[in-house]
Amino acid sequence: MKDEPARMRKEFDRPWFAFYDEGVPTHIEYPDAPVQHFLSESARKHPDRDAIIFYGARLTYRALNGAADRFAAALAARGLAPGDRVSLFLPNCPQMVIAYYGTLRAGGVAVSTNPLYSAKELEHQLNDSGAWGIVTLSKFYPLVKEVAPKTGIKRIIVTNIKEYFPRLLRLLFTALKEKREGHRVEVERSAGTELFKELMSSAAARPPVVEISPDAPALLQYTGGTTGLAKGAVLTHRNLVANTMQAGAWLVTAKGGSEIFLGAIPFFHVYGMTAVMNLCISLGHTMILLPHFKVKEVLETIVKYRPTIFPGVPTMYVAINNFPEVGKYNLRSIKACLSGAAPLPVEVQTRFEALTGARLVEAYGLTEASPATHVNPLYGARKVGTIGLPLPDTDAKIVDLETGQRALAPKEVGELAVKGPQVMKGYWNRPSETGMVLKDGWLYTGDIGYMDEQGYFVIVDRKKDMIIASGFNVYPRDVEEPLYEHPKVQEVVAVGLPDPYRGETVKVYIVLKEGQVATEQEIIDYCKEKMAKYKVPTLVEFRKALPKTLVGKVLRRTLREEELAKRKQ
Repeated sequence: MKDEPARMRKEFDRPWFAFYDEGVPTHIEYPDAPVQHFLSESARKHPDRDAIIFYGARLTYRALNGAADRFAAALAARGLAPGDRVSLFLPNCPQMVIAYYGTLRAGGVAVSTNPLYSAKELEHQLNDSGAWGIVTLSKFYPLVKEVAPKTGIKRIIVTNIKEYFPRLLRLLFTALKEKREGHRVEVERSAGTELFKELMSSAAARPPVVEISPDAPALLQYTGGTTGLAKGAVLTHRNLVANTMQAGAWLVTAKGGSEIFLGAIPFFHVYGMTAVMNLCISLGHTMILLPHFKVKEVLETIVKYRPTIFPGVPTMYVAINNFPEVGKYNLRSIKACLSGAAPLPVEVQTRFEALTGARLVEAYGLTEASPATHVNPLYGARKVGTIGLPLPDTDAKIVDLETGQRALAPKEVGELAVKGPQVMKGYWNRPSETGMVLKDGWLYTGDIGYMDEQGYFVIVDRKKDMIIASGFNVYPRDVEEPLYEHPKVQEVVAVGLPDPYRGETVKVYIVLKEGQVATEQEIIDYCKEKMAKYKVPTLVEFRKALPKTLVGKVLRRTLREEELAKRKQ
């Protein structure tokens, strides 16, 4: 089926089509194929092209495809059945990519697992997902060993981060680590525990052929851990294939020729998994993997390898903007950046674009949508402060906050609902919670916003983060955005706290730029000039750092809980 904007408009008004970049389709034909099809095709088309660069070591598409095959064969030989879940307890490294595609190729379901999890969080996820096995770094093995007896996992596969380092770096890393720690983590060999490198060396070159339906689960992506008990969003092969191709269609700069993606965003987060790993492999491009975001290392990596595409989060761009010696680094190779996971302050966007010459555009998504649903055009009519336009084949509307049934007119504020091939199947073993967010094919996001007359969407804030002060609705972004313009402020987050008179009041937590000093009253006076009286914070706290997830999202709920705990003392 060809591009059919006229037919689609009859079913649903989509003013955003008119503002797509030239070459971006309104409809895409998606193959009836599983996610691992991307790797197979890129290995066939570009066998000798670098798929991965990891601290100087290079892995071609032929080598990566072969490694995924061997990992899949090893899982099958050890009894993995189609639909079994495999936890990937790994940072960005070649083993993560190999285990992900190998698990899918064997018919398994990948379970993204945050390497920062505590024992309690890991135990919950392994039990909730019913994981058959886990792939982990030796660094995390003691934690896995502690938790394993409390779960049903049958296989523990342990790898070391240095296994894919270049030889000299591997030797140096080993020597420094042993000198610093004085000991090595010893992996207890058993029928259920083995080393990744030994498993790979003994595996068959080809796995058994497994028929996988595009509608079968491919990924359990856990969400909600920062706001309650984490639950697994079931993302199917069709969901992930669709969102990867939607993102690829939007990224017109990456069409033709080989691009280099900077993989600093964690792959255990669905944003990194889709916008870097799956997208890069689907296009047959090259990705540079970094296990952690360290500003100086990122800057040195950009200078050395000249990446052209840099998906990230606002805190990454803030850190680069404020690095004391950033002017010494040539960042001009970067052409396009997508910012997600949190609102992108205008000042951050402007400064980063000036440093790099790249186009940095705000995108929007959520775990339940694989994750992307909206992006600003890279080269067309970008509207600062908006999340942009719905992706191809994605519908979006704003509905009233009371019933969720009435679609609102442009500029009216309500809840954002989305529909498209990237929307999840549901929450794993949670039908009641699934029914709360999936209604008649629409995913209710919990985000408050509006659409303008041209189809650009603006997110005002999270439903649950809205502050009601003296009867007025205060959205944290309305407080944070002006404060990012303050010359002394590096990071800021606004939180609503109980107040006996106003119901709730606004408190801001601020990280100042290096060498800067400010007072609480100075901040409050600044806010009085920049915002309505009812939005002005009554409390200001300066911190050296803000609590964040590994992907860089500020833990607003943690700050609120800390404050409430103090008040009880």
